[in-house]
This record gives sequence, C-alpha cells and structure tokens, in this order.
Amino acid sequence: MSPFSLPSISPVTDVLRKSIRNKIDNKTKPLGSLGDLETLALQLAEIQNTISPELKNPKLILFAGDHGITEEPVSLYPKDVTWQMVLNFLSGGACANVFAKHSHIGVEVVDAGVDHDWEGSVTKPIERKIRKGTSNFLKSKAMSLDEAKETILSGIELLNETKYESSNIFLFGEMGIGNTSSASLILSHLTDIPLRKLVGKGTGLNNSGKENKFKILSEAFDRTGKLKDPLEILSEFGGFEIGMMSGAMLGAAAQRKTFVVDGFISTAAFAIAFALNPTVKDYSIFSHLSEEEGHTVVLDHWKVRPLLRLNLRLGEGSGALAAYPLIELSVKFLNEMASFADAGVSNTDSKYIT
Repeated sequence: MSPFSLPSISPVTDVLRKSIRNKIDNKTKPLGSLGDLETLALQLAEIQNTISPELKNPKLILFAGDHGITEEPVSLYPKDVTWQMVLNFLSGGACANVFAKHSHIGVEVVDAGVDHDWEGSVTKPIERKIRKGTSNFLKSKAMSLDEAKETILSGIELLNETKYESSNIFLFGEMGIGNTSSASLILSHLTDIPLRKLVGKGTGLNNSGKENKFKILSEAFDRTGKLKDPLEILSEFGGFEIGMMSGAMLGAAAQRKTFVVDGFISTAAFAIAFALNPTVKDYSIFSHLSEEEGHTVVLDHWKVRPLLRLNLRLGEGSGALAAYPLIELSVKFLNEMASFADAGVSNTDSKYIT
C-alpha cells in the first residue's frame, strides 16, 4: 500500500471569539444563562469562522464490522446480528432511522468489515470491506498493520467523496457484535486507565458474564503487554468499523467540519484519531454519557462534558441523534434570538457584574 500519511488539521482559532461572545452575551437573557448551549454555539461559530453558523445537510454515518473475539464468550448475541442489523438500518427499521428521520438527517451505512455477502439484498451498504471480520485478538493480531492503515485511510477518503461536500456536520455511529471488548482494550492502552475500570456489560451480560469477559480481555492485554502506538493498538485489538470511524473523524476535522461522537465505541474511535492528531478534538462534540460504565472515566480523562445523560447503551449513533436537536438549538438561539437592542429591553447594570 502507499505510504501512510494523514491530512493536516488546522486548530480552531479564537480570532472571532470576542465578536461571537459579544453576540451571545447581548441576547435577551441573563449572562451565561443558556449554559452549555452557549459553549456549543461558540464552538460551532469558531469552527465555521463566522458569528452566524449554520448546520448544513447533516449526515449519520454508521460503520459496521465483525470481530473475531466473538469466538469467545464476550457477548450475549451471535455475530450474525451485525449483518442482520445492517439490513435493518437499510430498510429503515432501527432506532437510528427513527431518530434520524425526526431531525431530517440522512443515514449512510458503511460495510467496513462485515462477515456477510450482500448479493441478492434489495439494498446494500456502502462497500468498503477490508475483509470479513477481524481475527480473534485473544490469539493473534486483530488485523495486520497494513490493514490498520488502510482502515484509517479509507475513513478519510470516504469523507472526501463529492456527495458529502454539502454537509458540514457528521454524526458517527457503529454496529459490530463484540466491539465493546475491542473498545475497552483500545481505551485502556491509549489512556492508561486500568482495564478493570473499562470493561462493562456490553450487550447486557450479567455480573458473572462481565467477570468472564474481563478475564478474557485481560489475557488479550497480557498477550502484547502495554502498547503506546495508536496504529499498533488498532492492529492488535481494533475493529475495522472503529478504525474507519477514526479516519472519518480525521477527515471531517481536516475539512473544518464538526463531528458528533456517539457513545463508548465511538469514543474509542476518537481515542485513536486523537492519538494520531490531538487537534481533532477541536471539531468534536460528545453527545452523551453512555451507561457502559467505562465511559465516565474516559470522558473525565479528557475533561469532556457530554451533552446528555440518559443511560443509553444502544450504539448505532442513537445518542448522537438524541443530542442533535440541542446542537440545532444552540445555532437557533445565536442566529434568531433578539438582542437587548433589538427588543428594546434594558441590559444589566454593569457595576453588579463580577
């Protein structure tokens, strides 16, 4: 394959911050009274380098892939659920479809590495299959280093496709039985958080199942020892859908476009992207705190405040979709709410502002 190189990402600058902040503060409301919505409005305005940001043609991109670790008892569901759910997304029957329809968001499904052939299917995903699922990382690398690089580059290239030119905000989600196992190991290596704090119940394991999952993942961790390099970590423990999402995040940021991180798995994809280029964080919005117990400690590690806390653990972009109306509201108030001068409303007495 060609030499591995990543697109450059420009940091979001504060050139317009004073003007944006002034616009926010002069809306008909007490200073700071819209809380995190004000922070969100400021971020979007700075990303777009304007005091009047817009959300254009939002897209939900779901990355799907199978995991060889499902040969071990780490999930309640068989791996066939991956391809079956892909068909459910394509037919419009999943939660992601319902939520996306509500917010008029287009849905794309990408086959990054599903163990299934789509011949005969009425509808098919976007074909970017690396191969039919990763290897069992308890016994060997999940993928080769070249495959890990190809996965990242494929995600970057996807965002460069002409059909996405009119979109300036992306929501990323995933589907892959076994991928909480992959995410736990990726996050432990990249954040130095102990694996014990990151292994959760996934699809709904009971306490005994969770403990057995932890033992299996601990053996996989011991197989390699502590790793630092993000590509090596992706190669050893990753999923094709996780790596491709990481590439898409890098691709979005390189184009100065916002992306919304969903839950635990998407956060693992972010961790890889962040390790490859920390500036990617400037373009990220973390949608919600997953019920997957390791998510709290990971978000605390990056000092990230998610928009929602709804005890969600479905994946498939559902948390990102649930948060999207709040992102819309942040833009709406900034662009449409009257200022004190517009409304003829008296502003604060500055001598009492601290």
